[in-house]
Amino acid sequence: MASTRRTASPRSGEGFGSGSGRRRPALVAVALAAATTLVAAVLVAAQPATAAGTFSAAFVSQGDWGTGHQVGVTLTNGTSATVNGWTLEFDLPAGDAITSSWDADVTRTGNHYKAVNKSWAPTLAPGASITWGYVATGPFKTPATCSLNGASCSSGGTGTPTTTPTTTPTTTPTPTPTPTPTQTTPPPPGGKKVVGYFAEWGVYARNYRVKNIETSGSAAKLTAILYAFGNTTNGQCSVGDAYADYQQTYTADQSVDGVADTWDQPLAGSFNQLKKLKAKHPGLKVLWSFGGWTWSAGFTQAAANPTAFASSCYNLVNDPRWAGVFDGIDVDWEYPNACGLQCDSSGPAAFNTVVSALRTTFGSSKLVTAAITADGSNGGKIDLADYASGAQKLDWIQPMTYDYFGAFAPSGPTAPHSPLTSYPGIPTAGFDSEDAVNKLIGKGVPASKILLGIGFYGRGWSGVTQSAPGGSATGAASGTYEQGIEDYKVLKTKCPATGTVGGTAYAKCGSEWWSYDTPSTIAGKMSWAKSKGLGGSFFWELSGDTGGGELITAVSNGLK
Repeated sequence: MASTRRTASPRSGEGFGSGSGRRRPALVAVALAAATTLVAAVLVAAQPATAAGTFSAAFVSQGDWGTGHQVGVTLTNGTSATVNGWTLEFDLPAGDAITSSWDADVTRTGNHYKAVNKSWAPTLAPGASITWGYVATGPFKTPATCSLNGASCSSGGTGTPTTTPTTTPTTTPTPTPTPTPTQTTPPPPGGKKVVGYFAEWGVYARNYRVKNIETSGSAAKLTAILYAFGNTTNGQCSVGDAYADYQQTYTADQSVDGVADTWDQPLAGSFNQLKKLKAKHPGLKVLWSFGGWTWSAGFTQAAANPTAFASSCYNLVNDPRWAGVFDGIDVDWEYPNACGLQCDSSGPAAFNTVVSALRTTFGSSKLVTAAITADGSNGGKIDLADYASGAQKLDWIQPMTYDYFGAFAPSGPTAPHSPLTSYPGIPTAGFDSEDAVNKLIGKGVPASKILLGIGFYGRGWSGVTQSAPGGSATGAASGTYEQGIEDYKVLKTKCPATGTVGGTAYAKCGSEWWSYDTPSTIAGKMSWAKSKGLGGSFFWELSGDTGGGELITAVSNGLK
Protein backbone atom coordinates (compact mmCIF):
# COMPACT_ATOMS: atom_id res chain seq x y z
CA MET A 1 0.00 0.00 0.00
CA ALA A 2 2.80 2.43 0.82
CA SER A 3 4.39 2.17 -2.61
CA THR A 4 1.02 2.56 -4.32
CA ARG A 5 0.30 5.68 -2.34
CA ARG A 6 3.67 7.13 -3.27
CA THR A 7 3.47 6.58 -7.02
CA ALA A 8 -0.21 6.78 -7.83
CA SER A 9 -0.87 9.60 -5.38
CA PRO A 10 -4.37 8.45 -4.47
CA ARG A 11 -6.74 11.04 -3.18
CA SER A 12 -8.95 10.67 -0.16
CA GLY A 13 -12.21 9.96 -1.88
CA GLU A 14 -15.29 11.43 -3.44
CA GLY A 15 -17.86 13.56 -1.84
CA PHE A 16 -20.51 10.91 -2.44
CA GLY A 17 -18.80 7.68 -3.49
CA SER A 18 -21.11 6.35 -6.21
CA GLY A 19 -18.21 5.01 -8.23
CA SER A 20 -14.91 3.33 -7.53
CA GLY A 21 -11.47 4.82 -7.75
CA ARG A 22 -12.33 8.40 -6.89
CA ARG A 23 -10.11 10.18 -4.47
CA ARG A 24 -10.07 13.43 -2.57
CA PRO A 25 -9.30 16.05 -5.24
CA ALA A 26 -11.79 18.78 -5.45
CA LEU A 27 -12.81 21.53 -7.79
CA VAL A 28 -15.59 23.66 -6.59
CA ALA A 29 -16.39 26.97 -8.13
CA VAL A 30 -18.84 29.39 -9.46
CA ALA A 31 -19.07 30.08 -13.15
CA LEU A 32 -17.24 33.15 -14.22
CA ALA A 33 -14.23 33.30 -16.40
CA ALA A 34 -12.20 36.46 -16.53
CA ALA A 35 -13.74 39.40 -14.71
CA THR A 36 -11.63 42.48 -14.27
CA THR A 37 -14.40 45.03 -13.77
CA LEU A 38 -17.90 45.05 -12.34
CA VAL A 39 -20.75 46.42 -14.43
CA ALA A 40 -24.10 47.03 -12.77
CA ALA A 41 -27.57 47.88 -13.92
CA VAL A 42 -29.49 49.27 -10.93
CA LEU A 43 -33.22 48.81 -11.36
CA VAL A 44 -35.62 50.39 -8.88
CA ALA A 45 -39.27 49.55 -8.32
CA ALA A 46 -41.58 52.04 -6.63
CA GLN A 47 -43.04 50.99 -3.30
CA PRO A 48 -46.40 52.01 -1.79
CA ALA A 49 -46.47 55.53 -0.32
CA THR A 50 -46.63 54.02 3.17
CA ALA A 51 -43.13 52.63 2.86
CA ALA A 52 -40.43 55.27 2.76
CA GLY A 53 -37.54 54.59 0.37
CA THR A 54 -37.35 51.99 -2.36
CA PHE A 55 -37.00 48.26 -2.87
CA SER A 56 -34.25 47.97 -5.48
CA ALA A 57 -32.58 45.34 -7.64
CA ALA A 58 -28.99 45.61 -8.90
CA PHE A 59 -27.79 43.32 -11.71
CA VAL A 60 -23.98 43.15 -11.38
CA SER A 61 -21.69 41.46 -13.90
CA GLN A 62 -19.32 39.14 -12.04
CA GLY A 63 -17.54 37.93 -15.15
CA ASP A 64 -17.99 38.19 -18.92
CA TRP A 65 -16.09 35.89 -21.28
CA GLY A 66 -17.98 36.67 -24.49
CA THR A 67 -19.81 33.38 -24.91
CA GLY A 68 -21.19 33.58 -21.38
CA HIS A 69 -21.33 35.63 -18.23
CA GLN A 70 -22.17 35.50 -14.52
CA VAL A 71 -24.44 37.94 -12.74
CA GLY A 72 -25.08 38.71 -9.09
CA VAL A 73 -28.51 40.18 -8.42
CA THR A 74 -28.75 42.12 -5.16
CA LEU A 75 -32.16 43.04 -3.78
CA THR A 76 -32.06 45.82 -1.18
CA ASN A 77 -34.97 46.78 1.03
CA GLY A 78 -34.52 50.54 1.39
CA THR A 79 -38.00 50.96 2.81
CA SER A 80 -39.12 51.22 6.43
CA ALA A 81 -41.30 48.11 6.18
CA THR A 82 -40.41 44.41 6.09
CA VAL A 83 -40.71 42.83 2.63
CA ASN A 84 -42.60 39.57 3.02
CA GLY A 85 -41.48 37.59 0.00
CA TRP A 86 -40.32 38.92 -3.35
CA THR A 87 -40.82 38.22 -7.04
CA LEU A 88 -38.48 39.64 -9.67
CA GLU A 89 -39.50 39.33 -13.32
CA PHE A 90 -37.32 40.38 -16.23
CA ASP A 91 -36.63 39.76 -19.91
CA LEU A 92 -33.15 39.05 -21.19
CA PRO A 93 -32.13 40.32 -24.64
CA ALA A 94 -32.03 37.86 -27.53
CA GLY A 95 -28.95 35.66 -27.34
CA ASP A 96 -28.82 35.61 -23.55
CA ALA A 97 -30.25 32.60 -21.70
CA ILE A 98 -29.79 31.56 -18.07
CA THR A 99 -28.16 28.13 -17.75
CA SER A 100 -27.84 27.90 -13.95
CA SER A 101 -28.82 29.90 -10.87
CA TRP A 102 -28.53 29.81 -7.07
CA ASP A 103 -30.27 31.24 -3.99
CA ALA A 104 -33.49 31.94 -5.90
CA ASP A 105 -36.10 29.79 -7.61
CA VAL A 106 -36.01 30.74 -11.29
CA THR A 107 -38.48 29.75 -14.02
CA ARG A 108 -38.37 30.65 -17.71
CA THR A 109 -40.90 31.28 -20.47
CA GLY A 110 -39.08 32.16 -23.66
CA ASN A 111 -36.80 35.06 -22.77
CA HIS A 112 -38.94 35.99 -19.76
CA TYR A 113 -37.66 34.96 -16.33
CA LYS A 114 -39.36 34.89 -12.95
CA ALA A 115 -37.22 34.67 -9.81
CA VAL A 116 -38.74 34.24 -6.35
CA ASN A 117 -37.21 33.98 -2.90
CA LYS A 118 -36.04 30.62 -1.58
CA SER A 119 -38.14 29.17 1.23
CA TRP A 120 -35.29 29.73 3.71
CA ALA A 121 -35.18 33.46 2.88
CA PRO A 122 -38.82 34.60 2.88
CA THR A 123 -38.44 38.11 4.32
CA LEU A 124 -36.21 41.14 4.03
CA ALA A 125 -36.06 43.45 7.04
CA PRO A 126 -35.77 47.21 6.52
CA GLY A 127 -32.24 47.97 5.37
CA ALA A 128 -31.48 44.31 4.59
CA SER A 129 -30.37 42.89 1.26
CA ILE A 130 -29.91 39.51 -0.36
CA THR A 131 -27.89 38.45 -3.39
CA TRP A 132 -28.74 35.61 -5.73
CA GLY A 133 -26.97 34.80 -8.95
CA TYR A 134 -27.03 33.18 -12.35
CA VAL A 135 -24.86 32.16 -15.27
CA ALA A 136 -26.13 32.90 -18.78
CA THR A 137 -25.02 32.49 -22.37
CA GLY A 138 -23.79 35.39 -24.46
CA PRO A 139 -22.18 38.63 -23.26
CA PHE A 140 -23.57 40.55 -20.30
CA LYS A 141 -26.45 42.88 -21.16
CA THR A 142 -28.92 44.85 -19.08
CA PRO A 143 -32.33 43.16 -18.76
CA ALA A 144 -34.73 44.55 -21.35
CA THR A 145 -37.64 44.81 -18.89
CA CYS A 146 -37.95 44.38 -15.15
CA SER A 147 -40.57 44.34 -12.40
CA LEU A 148 -40.13 43.80 -8.67
CA ASN A 149 -43.12 42.64 -6.63
CA GLY A 150 -45.43 43.72 -9.44
CA ALA A 151 -44.16 47.29 -9.75
CA SER A 152 -42.39 48.40 -12.90
CA CYS A 153 -38.66 48.97 -12.65
CA SER A 154 -37.03 52.05 -14.08
CA SER A 155 -33.46 51.84 -15.33
CA GLY A 156 -30.91 53.36 -13.04
CA GLY A 157 -28.17 53.30 -15.68
CA THR A 158 -24.90 51.45 -15.42
CA GLY A 159 -21.92 51.75 -13.16
CA THR A 160 -20.91 50.59 -9.71
CA PRO A 161 -23.97 49.68 -7.63
CA THR A 162 -24.61 51.77 -4.56
CA THR A 163 -26.47 51.13 -1.36
CA THR A 164 -28.53 54.27 -1.89
CA PRO A 165 -31.50 53.89 -4.32
CA THR A 166 -31.06 55.87 -7.53
CA THR A 167 -34.63 57.20 -7.42
CA THR A 168 -37.02 58.10 -4.65
CA PRO A 169 -40.83 58.16 -4.88
CA THR A 170 -42.07 61.75 -5.18
CA THR A 171 -44.74 61.12 -2.52
CA THR A 172 -42.14 60.78 0.22
CA PRO A 173 -39.11 62.90 1.14
CA THR A 174 -35.60 61.55 0.83
CA PRO A 175 -35.11 59.51 3.99
CA THR A 176 -32.54 60.63 6.55
CA PRO A 177 -29.77 58.03 6.80
CA THR A 178 -30.19 55.86 9.87
CA PRO A 179 -28.14 53.00 11.26
CA THR A 180 -28.77 49.76 9.38
CA PRO A 181 -30.86 47.44 11.55
CA THR A 182 -29.62 43.98 12.48
CA GLN A 183 -30.04 41.80 9.40
CA THR A 184 -31.68 38.42 9.71
CA THR A 185 -31.82 37.66 5.99
CA PRO A 186 -29.60 36.67 4.27
CA PRO A 187 -27.34 34.63 6.58
CA PRO A 188 -24.63 36.50 8.50
CA PRO A 189 -21.39 37.28 6.69
CA GLY A 190 -19.37 34.18 5.94
CA GLY A 191 -16.21 33.17 7.75
CA LYS A 192 -12.70 33.36 6.38
CA LYS A 193 -11.25 29.94 7.17
CA VAL A 194 -8.83 28.69 4.50
CA VAL A 195 -8.01 25.03 5.14
CA GLY A 196 -5.80 22.90 2.89
CA TYR A 197 -4.82 19.24 2.77
CA PHE A 198 -1.16 18.18 2.61
CA ALA A 199 -0.77 14.65 1.21
CA GLU A 200 1.94 12.70 3.03
CA TRP A 201 2.90 10.78 -0.14
CA GLY A 202 3.50 14.04 -2.03
CA VAL A 203 7.11 14.08 -0.81
CA TYR A 204 7.86 11.17 -3.15
CA ALA A 205 7.02 11.33 -6.87
CA ARG A 206 5.45 14.77 -6.62
CA ASN A 207 8.50 16.19 -4.86
CA TYR A 208 6.19 18.47 -2.86
CA ARG A 209 7.46 19.16 0.64
CA VAL A 210 6.35 21.32 3.53
CA LYS A 211 8.86 23.93 2.37
CA ASN A 212 6.76 24.43 -0.79
CA ILE A 213 3.89 25.64 1.39
CA GLU A 214 6.18 28.46 2.50
CA THR A 215 7.86 29.32 -0.81
CA SER A 216 4.53 29.42 -2.69
CA GLY A 217 3.16 31.97 -0.24
CA SER A 218 0.44 29.54 0.81
CA ALA A 219 1.42 29.34 4.49
CA ALA A 220 0.56 32.98 5.07
CA LYS A 221 -2.92 32.45 3.61
CA LEU A 222 -3.81 29.25 5.45
CA THR A 223 -5.88 28.97 8.62
CA ALA A 224 -5.09 25.27 9.01
CA ILE A 225 -3.29 22.38 7.32
CA LEU A 226 -4.84 18.91 7.35
CA TYR A 227 -2.08 16.28 7.20
CA ALA A 228 -3.42 13.28 5.26
CA PHE A 229 -3.62 10.51 6.17
CA GLY A 230 -3.33 8.46 9.29
CA ASN A 231 -4.80 4.95 9.15
CA THR A 232 -7.67 3.41 11.15
CA THR A 233 -6.15 -0.02 11.71
CA ASN A 234 -8.41 -2.35 13.71
CA GLY A 235 -10.54 0.57 14.85
CA GLN A 236 -7.53 2.48 16.21
CA CYS A 237 -5.69 5.54 14.92
CA SER A 238 -2.34 4.48 13.48
CA VAL A 239 0.58 5.98 11.54
CA GLY A 240 0.14 5.98 7.78
CA ASP A 241 3.74 6.28 6.54
CA ALA A 242 6.36 6.44 9.28
CA TYR A 243 9.20 7.29 6.88
CA ALA A 244 7.47 10.28 5.31
CA ASP A 245 5.90 11.35 8.58
CA TYR A 246 8.82 11.51 11.00
CA GLN A 247 11.91 9.64 9.73
CA GLN A 248 12.95 11.12 6.38
CA THR A 249 15.79 13.63 6.69
CA TYR A 250 16.05 16.84 4.69
CA THR A 251 18.99 18.79 3.31
CA ALA A 252 19.32 22.50 3.98
CA ASP A 253 17.78 23.45 0.62
CA GLN A 254 14.77 21.20 1.32
CA SER A 255 14.11 22.47 4.82
CA VAL A 256 11.66 25.18 5.80
CA ASP A 257 14.26 27.13 7.79
CA GLY A 258 17.28 26.28 5.64
CA VAL A 259 18.81 24.08 8.32
CA ALA A 260 19.70 20.50 7.37
CA ASP A 261 18.53 17.55 9.44
CA THR A 262 21.09 15.41 11.25
CA TRP A 263 21.00 11.64 11.42
CA ASP A 264 20.56 11.59 15.20
CA GLN A 265 17.90 14.28 15.74
CA PRO A 266 14.81 13.06 17.64
CA LEU A 267 12.24 14.15 15.03
CA ALA A 268 12.59 14.40 11.25
CA GLY A 269 10.26 13.97 8.27
CA SER A 270 7.25 16.13 7.46
CA PHE A 271 6.30 16.38 11.13
CA ASN A 272 9.52 18.24 11.92
CA GLN A 273 9.09 20.46 8.88
CA LEU A 274 5.52 21.30 9.95
CA LYS A 275 6.86 22.24 13.36
CA LYS A 276 9.32 24.63 11.68
CA LEU A 277 6.53 26.05 9.51
CA LYS A 278 4.40 26.76 12.56
CA ALA A 279 7.33 28.58 14.16
CA LYS A 280 7.30 30.95 11.17
CA HIS A 281 3.49 31.29 11.30
CA PRO A 282 2.38 31.11 14.95
CA GLY A 283 -1.32 31.37 14.11
CA LEU A 284 -1.27 28.39 11.73
CA LYS A 285 -3.00 25.22 12.97
CA VAL A 286 -2.12 21.66 11.90
CA LEU A 287 -4.52 18.73 12.24
CA TRP A 288 -3.83 15.06 11.57
CA SER A 289 -6.46 13.63 9.25
CA PHE A 290 -7.41 9.95 9.52
CA GLY A 291 -9.13 7.71 7.01
CA GLY A 292 -9.73 8.87 3.47
CA TRP A 293 -10.94 6.76 0.57
CA THR A 294 -8.28 4.09 1.11
CA TRP A 295 -8.12 3.88 4.90
CA SER A 296 -11.71 4.25 6.13
CA ALA A 297 -12.32 0.54 6.79
CA GLY A 298 -11.35 0.81 10.45
CA PHE A 299 -14.10 3.30 11.25
CA THR A 300 -16.66 0.47 11.36
CA GLN A 301 -14.79 -1.13 14.24
CA ALA A 302 -14.20 2.31 15.78
CA ALA A 303 -17.95 2.90 15.87
CA ALA A 304 -18.37 -0.28 17.92
CA ASN A 305 -16.05 1.12 20.62
CA PRO A 306 -15.78 4.87 20.05
CA THR A 307 -14.20 5.57 23.45
CA ALA A 308 -11.28 3.24 22.71
CA PHE A 309 -10.92 4.74 19.23
CA ALA A 310 -10.87 8.29 20.58
CA SER A 311 -8.30 7.35 23.22
CA SER A 312 -5.99 5.78 20.62
CA CYS A 313 -6.28 8.87 18.43
CA TYR A 314 -5.56 11.25 21.30
CA ASN A 315 -2.48 9.29 22.33
CA LEU A 316 -1.12 9.19 18.78
CA VAL A 317 -1.84 12.81 17.88
CA ASN A 318 -0.24 13.95 21.16
CA ASP A 319 2.69 11.53 21.11
CA PRO A 320 5.66 13.20 22.89
CA ARG A 321 7.90 12.49 19.89
CA TRP A 322 6.09 15.16 17.89
CA ALA A 323 4.79 17.34 20.68
CA GLY A 324 3.66 20.73 19.44
CA VAL A 325 3.01 19.66 15.85
CA PHE A 326 -0.72 18.95 15.94
CA ASP A 327 -3.57 21.12 17.18
CA GLY A 328 -6.28 18.49 16.77
CA ILE A 329 -7.75 15.78 14.59
CA ASP A 330 -9.66 15.60 11.32
CA VAL A 331 -11.89 12.60 10.55
CA ASP A 332 -12.40 11.55 6.93
CA TRP A 333 -14.80 8.62 7.14
CA GLU A 334 -15.93 7.47 3.70
CA TYR A 335 -18.72 6.75 4.53
CA PRO A 336 -20.70 6.15 7.74
CA ASN A 337 -23.67 3.85 7.21
CA ALA A 338 -22.94 3.84 3.44
CA CYS A 339 -20.44 2.57 0.89
CA GLY A 340 -17.13 3.98 -0.32
CA LEU A 341 -14.19 1.71 -1.12
CA GLN A 342 -15.93 -0.60 1.34
CA CYS A 343 -19.37 -0.51 2.97
CA ASP A 344 -20.26 0.39 6.54
CA SER A 345 -23.42 -0.66 8.37
CA SER A 346 -22.82 1.03 11.72
CA GLY A 347 -26.18 2.80 11.55
CA PRO A 348 -27.22 6.45 11.21
CA ALA A 349 -26.08 7.39 14.74
CA ALA A 350 -22.50 6.11 14.32
CA PHE A 351 -20.98 9.32 12.99
CA ASN A 352 -22.31 11.36 15.90
CA THR A 353 -21.20 8.67 18.36
CA VAL A 354 -17.62 8.66 17.07
CA VAL A 355 -17.39 12.46 16.86
CA SER A 356 -18.84 12.84 20.35
CA ALA A 357 -16.21 10.48 21.77
CA LEU A 358 -13.44 12.43 20.03
CA ARG A 359 -14.70 15.75 21.38
CA THR A 360 -14.96 14.37 24.91
CA THR A 361 -11.45 12.93 24.75
CA PHE A 362 -9.72 15.85 22.99
CA GLY A 363 -11.59 18.49 25.00
CA SER A 364 -12.43 22.03 24.01
CA SER A 365 -8.81 23.19 23.63
CA LYS A 366 -8.15 20.96 20.59
CA LEU A 367 -9.73 21.16 17.15
CA VAL A 368 -11.98 18.33 15.97
CA THR A 369 -13.17 18.49 12.35
CA ALA A 370 -14.55 16.13 9.71
CA ALA A 371 -14.74 15.72 5.96
CA ILE A 372 -18.07 14.22 4.92
CA THR A 373 -20.06 13.19 1.89
CA ALA A 374 -21.51 15.86 -0.39
CA ASP A 375 -24.23 13.68 -1.93
CA GLY A 376 -27.20 16.04 -2.03
CA SER A 377 -29.52 13.64 -3.86
CA ASN A 378 -32.80 12.48 -2.35
CA GLY A 379 -32.06 9.47 -0.16
CA GLY A 380 -28.33 9.87 -0.78
CA LYS A 381 -25.44 9.60 1.64
CA ILE A 382 -26.21 12.80 3.55
CA ASP A 383 -29.59 11.27 4.42
CA LEU A 384 -27.99 8.08 5.77
CA ALA A 385 -26.11 9.51 8.78
CA ASP A 386 -26.84 12.00 11.53
CA TYR A 387 -24.40 14.70 10.43
CA ALA A 388 -26.40 17.46 12.12
CA SER A 389 -25.85 16.08 15.63
CA GLY A 390 -22.19 15.39 14.89
CA ALA A 391 -21.65 18.89 13.54
CA GLN A 392 -22.58 20.40 16.91
CA LYS A 393 -19.39 18.90 18.38
CA LEU A 394 -17.13 19.84 15.47
CA ASP A 395 -15.20 23.06 14.97
CA TRP A 396 -16.08 22.84 11.28
CA ILE A 397 -17.37 20.31 8.77
CA GLN A 398 -16.19 19.77 5.19
CA PRO A 399 -18.64 18.37 2.61
CA MET A 400 -16.44 17.05 -0.22
CA THR A 401 -18.12 18.95 -3.02
CA TYR A 402 -16.08 17.43 -5.82
CA ASP A 403 -15.59 14.14 -7.71
CA TYR A 404 -19.28 14.06 -8.54
CA PHE A 405 -18.50 12.99 -12.12
CA GLY A 406 -15.40 11.61 -13.82
CA ALA A 407 -13.89 8.90 -15.99
CA PHE A 408 -14.70 6.27 -13.37
CA ALA A 409 -17.73 6.28 -15.72
CA PRO A 410 -15.49 5.73 -18.78
CA SER A 411 -18.12 6.29 -21.47
CA GLY A 412 -19.35 9.54 -19.93
CA PRO A 413 -21.39 11.62 -20.21
CA THR A 414 -18.83 14.35 -19.72
CA ALA A 415 -19.72 16.60 -16.81
CA PRO A 416 -17.91 18.92 -14.39
CA HIS A 417 -16.72 16.93 -11.41
CA SER A 418 -17.38 19.82 -9.04
CA PRO A 419 -20.43 21.81 -10.13
CA LEU A 420 -21.51 24.59 -7.84
CA THR A 421 -25.10 24.40 -9.03
CA SER A 422 -27.29 22.08 -11.00
CA TYR A 423 -27.72 22.76 -14.72
CA PRO A 424 -29.85 21.40 -17.58
CA GLY A 425 -28.52 17.95 -18.46
CA ILE A 426 -26.62 17.28 -15.23
CA PRO A 427 -26.24 13.45 -15.10
CA THR A 428 -27.47 13.06 -11.50
CA ALA A 429 -29.78 15.40 -9.61
CA GLY A 430 -28.34 16.54 -6.28
CA PHE A 431 -24.72 16.04 -7.31
CA ASP A 432 -23.71 19.66 -6.90
CA SER A 433 -22.44 21.90 -4.10
CA GLU A 434 -25.57 23.99 -3.68
CA ASP A 435 -27.84 20.99 -3.17
CA ALA A 436 -25.41 19.43 -0.70
CA VAL A 437 -24.96 22.59 1.35
CA ASN A 438 -28.68 23.37 1.36
CA LYS A 439 -29.48 19.85 2.51
CA LEU A 440 -27.00 20.06 5.38
CA ILE A 441 -28.34 23.45 6.46
CA GLY A 442 -31.88 22.13 6.19
CA LYS A 443 -30.99 19.26 8.53
CA GLY A 444 -29.65 21.66 11.14
CA VAL A 445 -25.93 21.92 10.39
CA PRO A 446 -24.97 25.56 11.11
CA ALA A 447 -23.94 27.33 7.93
CA SER A 448 -21.10 29.00 9.82
CA LYS A 449 -19.52 25.57 10.43
CA ILE A 450 -19.64 24.44 6.80
CA LEU A 451 -16.54 24.91 4.65
CA LEU A 452 -16.95 24.74 0.88
CA GLY A 453 -14.72 22.22 -0.86
CA ILE A 454 -12.42 23.21 -3.73
CA GLY A 455 -10.27 20.92 -5.86
CA PHE A 456 -6.86 21.92 -7.06
CA TYR A 457 -7.06 19.37 -9.89
CA GLY A 458 -9.28 18.32 -12.78
CA ARG A 459 -10.95 15.15 -14.04
CA GLY A 460 -10.99 14.23 -17.69
CA TRP A 461 -12.09 11.84 -20.42
CA SER A 462 -10.57 10.80 -23.76
CA GLY A 463 -12.26 9.92 -27.04
CA VAL A 464 -14.59 12.92 -26.77
CA THR A 465 -15.87 14.71 -29.89
CA GLN A 466 -18.36 17.12 -28.30
CA SER A 467 -17.08 20.36 -26.79
CA ALA A 468 -20.10 21.03 -24.58
CA PRO A 469 -20.79 18.89 -21.49
CA GLY A 470 -22.85 15.76 -21.98
CA GLY A 471 -20.71 14.12 -24.66
CA SER A 472 -19.74 10.47 -24.85
CA ALA A 473 -16.20 9.22 -24.22
CA THR A 474 -14.10 6.08 -24.59
CA GLY A 475 -12.10 6.23 -21.36
CA ALA A 476 -9.97 8.29 -19.01
CA ALA A 477 -7.75 11.11 -20.21
CA SER A 478 -4.01 10.82 -19.60
CA GLY A 479 -2.69 12.03 -16.24
CA THR A 480 0.77 12.46 -14.79
CA TYR A 481 0.20 10.21 -11.78
CA GLU A 482 -3.22 8.67 -12.41
CA GLN A 483 -5.42 8.33 -15.47
CA GLY A 484 -8.36 10.71 -15.56
CA ILE A 485 -6.87 13.12 -12.98
CA GLU A 486 -4.46 16.02 -13.42
CA ASP A 487 -3.24 18.94 -11.31
CA TYR A 488 -4.40 22.46 -12.06
CA LYS A 489 -0.80 23.60 -12.50
CA VAL A 490 -0.58 21.23 -15.48
CA LEU A 491 -4.05 21.74 -16.94
CA LYS A 492 -3.85 25.52 -17.05
CA THR A 493 -1.39 25.26 -19.95
CA LYS A 494 -2.01 21.70 -21.19
CA CYS A 495 -5.74 22.25 -21.75
CA PRO A 496 -6.89 25.86 -21.06
CA ALA A 497 -10.53 26.36 -20.11
CA THR A 498 -12.93 26.94 -23.03
CA GLY A 499 -16.23 27.31 -21.18
CA THR A 500 -18.10 27.09 -17.90
CA VAL A 501 -21.12 25.13 -16.72
CA GLY A 502 -22.73 24.77 -13.32
CA GLY A 503 -20.19 27.12 -11.79
CA THR A 504 -16.95 25.47 -12.88
CA ALA A 505 -14.72 25.49 -15.95
CA TYR A 506 -14.30 22.88 -18.65
CA ALA A 507 -11.95 22.46 -21.58
CA LYS A 508 -11.70 20.36 -24.74
CA CYS A 509 -8.32 19.91 -26.37
CA GLY A 510 -8.00 17.31 -29.09
CA SER A 511 -10.07 14.33 -28.00
CA GLU A 512 -9.70 15.05 -24.27
CA TRP A 513 -12.33 16.81 -22.16
CA TRP A 514 -11.48 18.17 -18.71
CA SER A 515 -13.30 19.99 -15.93
CA TYR A 516 -11.48 21.98 -13.29
CA ASP A 517 -11.54 25.25 -11.39
CA THR A 518 -9.63 28.39 -12.25
CA PRO A 519 -8.88 31.47 -10.14
CA SER A 520 -11.92 33.11 -11.73
CA THR A 521 -14.36 30.31 -10.95
CA ILE A 522 -12.97 30.03 -7.43
CA ALA A 523 -13.56 33.76 -6.93
CA GLY A 524 -17.19 33.26 -7.87
CA LYS A 525 -17.45 30.27 -5.58
CA MET A 526 -16.14 32.22 -2.63
CA SER A 527 -18.69 34.95 -3.33
CA TRP A 528 -21.39 32.30 -3.20
CA ALA A 529 -20.00 30.85 0.04
CA LYS A 530 -20.07 34.27 1.67
CA SER A 531 -23.65 34.86 0.54
CA LYS A 532 -24.63 31.61 2.26
CA GLY A 533 -22.88 32.58 5.50
CA LEU A 534 -20.50 29.60 5.29
CA GLY A 535 -17.44 29.38 7.49
CA GLY A 536 -14.92 29.50 4.66
CA SER A 537 -13.36 26.98 2.31
CA PHE A 538 -11.11 23.92 2.24
CA PHE A 539 -9.29 22.26 -0.63
CA TRP A 540 -7.59 19.08 -1.81
CA GLU A 541 -4.66 19.50 -2.03
CA LEU A 542 -1.69 21.85 -1.84
CA SER A 543 0.56 20.23 -4.45
CA GLY A 544 -1.97 20.78 -7.25
CA ASP A 545 -1.53 24.56 -7.14
CA THR A 546 1.04 26.56 -9.08
CA GLY A 547 4.41 27.45 -7.61
CA GLY A 548 3.08 30.93 -6.90
CA GLY A 549 -0.13 29.72 -5.25
CA GLU A 550 -2.67 31.00 -7.82
CA LEU A 551 -5.59 28.97 -6.51
CA ILE A 552 -5.08 29.48 -2.79
CA THR A 553 -4.73 33.20 -3.49
CA ALA A 554 -8.13 33.13 -5.22
CA VAL A 555 -9.62 31.32 -2.22
CA SER A 556 -8.10 33.71 0.30
CA ASN A 557 -8.92 36.89 -1.61
CA GLY A 558 -12.44 35.67 -2.36
CA LEU A 559 -13.24 35.28 1.33
CA LYS A 560 -12.04 38.75 2.34
